[in-house]
Amino acid sequence: MHIYNNLSKQKEPFTPIDPQRVRMYVCGMTVYDLCHVGHARALVVFDLVYRYLCRLYGADHVSYVRNITDIDDKIIKRAAENGEPVDQLTQRYIEEMDRDADALRVLRPNEEPRATHYMDQIIAMIKVLEQKGFAYAAANGDVYYSVSKFAHYGQLSGRQLQDLRAGERVDVDEAKVDALDFVLWKSAKPGEPSWESPWGSGRPGWHIECSAMSTQCLGDHFDIHGGGLDLQFPHHENEIAQSEAATGRKFANVWMHNGHVRVDNEKMSKSLGNFFTIREVLQQYDAEVMRFFILNSHYRSPLNYSDQHLDQAKESLRTLYQTLRGISPEGSMKRVQGMDIATESPYAQRFYAALDDDFNTPKAFSVLFDLSRELNRVRETDTQQAKALGGELLALGGLLGLLQQDPEQYLQGGEHAGGLDNEAVDQLIQHRNEARATKNWAESDRIRDLLAADGIVLEDAAEGTRWRRE
Repeated sequence: MHIYNNLSKQKEPFTPIDPQRVRMYVCGMTVYDLCHVGHARALVVFDLVYRYLCRLYGADHVSYVRNITDIDDKIIKRAAENGEPVDQLTQRYIEEMDRDADALRVLRPNEEPRATHYMDQIIAMIKVLEQKGFAYAAANGDVYYSVSKFAHYGQLSGRQLQDLRAGERVDVDEAKVDALDFVLWKSAKPGEPSWESPWGSGRPGWHIECSAMSTQCLGDHFDIHGGGLDLQFPHHENEIAQSEAATGRKFANVWMHNGHVRVDNEKMSKSLGNFFTIREVLQQYDAEVMRFFILNSHYRSPLNYSDQHLDQAKESLRTLYQTLRGISPEGSMKRVQGMDIATESPYAQRFYAALDDDFNTPKAFSVLFDLSRELNRVRETDTQQAKALGGELLALGGLLGLLQQDPEQYLQGGEHAGGLDNEAVDQLIQHRNEARATKNWAESDRIRDLLAADGIVLEDAAEGTRWRRE
């Protein structure tokens, strides 16, 4: 398997540090509001990476850590606006995040550390940085990281200190020695949560939280660090500087970043107010449609959000479910979940080759549709081959977290069905069948037209009439 390493700016063969344990850390949510589609992309992308690593190395040999930021300026501000305790706010939005992630079939990580639970480790890391000369206590009670002391600052983002410093200035009341220095510990402010430390009461800066949590959970040196492209600078750059200065070791071997989600050519973000929450999208589209939409673009490319693109994803997913309709796939449940597919199959080989190439999901999808076309070609002439291909389609789709619903229920709309409910549709079809039996073609056509107006497509076959929603 090859992964594009944002540190080296090239694809590299992936070799775990420890052959018996793959370790991955992904920056998770700052919990003060509902997750939006940009968050959904990161959740789904790294869920795919986790699933595939589990297939390659075994689930027992993969450690996936995704943190929760449960203390920062935005959280404190929102809690104050709501008039509620910070921990009550964060717990509520952690539960909402889990609800959205579960809907998207995102597997739970092995560990989900919260910043407030790692205060001892955070303080200990800051003390080490101070002892080594990489951190200093300022007159205002804050503790800062001295960027100029770290020789490799900018290695991830490709930015040079002199370029970053150009145009910067230190405000008159600024306590930092250098405008580029960033805060490790913030002195307590009235009414804000705080913890005791060698530098007085306060709370950590955002960057140091991830350094402390990742090294505590995975060790000083681990395999993969992931997150959204917007985190590359300064967050991940600062993580590298802190962690490597504190431990004296390389922090992470591979850096993966998923691309932005865009709306009208602008990055989707809460600050711009152009975001759609996962909850809003799932009111209109099945969760698998959203997952298909996200994975249909390569994870490093920008993802353009629109109803049109979601509708296209819905139609594509419907095609695959239509292929599985009426097929009794062969294969165990383990196989159906994508964990045990015969590697000698040419479709499986092509599918895995696509994912081995930096998780090329668009190419992997093309294999699914080739498989679908072949299944449709043989379904009437070779039942056993159709069953085998159906099992393989389910298994490969399952590795992507797709095709996990009963085809009949999915095609009939499930919880997202609008207009006539399923019982009403079945009754009308029964009336139509009675009309056809008595050769009342006018009534038969009237019912077909009535159903068509509600988006119901009828399929008459020897075994009876099936239906689906458009």
